[in-house]
Amino acid sequence: MEGSSSRNEFDSSVKGGSGVEQELATKMLQIQSKRFYLDVKQNRRGRFIKVAEIGADGRRSQIYLALSTAAEFRDHLSSFSDYYSSLGPPNTDNLPEDGKLKSEMMIKDYRRYYLDLKENARGRFLRVSQTVTRGGPRSQIALPAQGMIEFRDALTDLLEEFGANDGGRFKGDLPEERHMKVDNKNFYFDIGQNNRGVYMRISEVKNNFRTSITIPEKCWIRFRDIFNDYCEKMKKSSESITADINLPTSSNSLK
Repeated sequence: MEGSSSRNEFDSSVKGGSGVEQELATKMLQIQSKRFYLDVKQNRRGRFIKVAEIGADGRRSQIYLALSTAAEFRDHLSSFSDYYSSLGPPNTDNLPEDGKLKSEMMIKDYRRYYLDLKENARGRFLRVSQTVTRGGPRSQIALPAQGMIEFRDALTDLLEEFGANDGGRFKGDLPEERHMKVDNKNFYFDIGQNNRGVYMRISEVKNNFRTSITIPEKCWIRFRDIFNDYCEKMKKSSESITADINLPTSSNSLK
C-alpha cells in the first residue's frame, strides 16, 4: 500500500504555520498491521484533525482535516464501505488497469482531497491524498478497506464531541463601534472579523487623514494590561510631581 508524509499550513512547526497548537483529544486504531492516530487539535485558524498512519516498519504518513472536512469524509466512508461490501472476492487476474474501484474528491479552501478505493495484489484499500492548489508536496495515507467502518465510527465519536464547525469564525454578535474625540482628533474603535478571527481596528482621524492599527482578539488582554501599566505609572509620576510641588520650602519651615 501507498503512503507519504508532508507538512502544511495546519502544522505550527513550519514557517508561516498557525502558531501554538493545543491537543484536545486523540484516538488510536489498530487496523491490520497499521496504527492510526486521530488527534483533534486547535490553533489560531481553528480546530482540525490530524490523521497519522504508522506502518509496520515505523514509516509515518499524515494528512490534516478541518472538522467540516472530517464530517464530509465520514459520510464518504459510509458510501465507500457500502460499495466495498457489494464487491465480490478479490480477483487478482482481473484488476482494473489503474487499480481504482471507486473515487471521490473533496475541496476545502485551497486544499483538495482525493479518495480512491483501490485494489492490488495485497488487497483492497482506501487511499486518501491531500494536495494544496497553490503548490506543495502531496501527502497521503492508505486505509485497509476492512477498517473503513471502524475509522468512520472513530471520526463520528470525535465529531459528536467537538462538532463539525472549524471554529475559525465567531458566531455571536460583535460589539458596536465606539468613538471618542480628544482636542481636534477623532478616535474610532471598530470590531470585525476575517478568516483569521476577530480583531479590533483603532483609527485616528484628523483633518481628513486616517491612520489605523489592527489588534487581534487573542492579544486584547495583554494589550489592555500594558496600557493599564502605563496609566498606573503616569498616575504615580504625576502624584509624585504634585507632592514635590506642595512640599514647604526651607525658608517657610524656619518661620
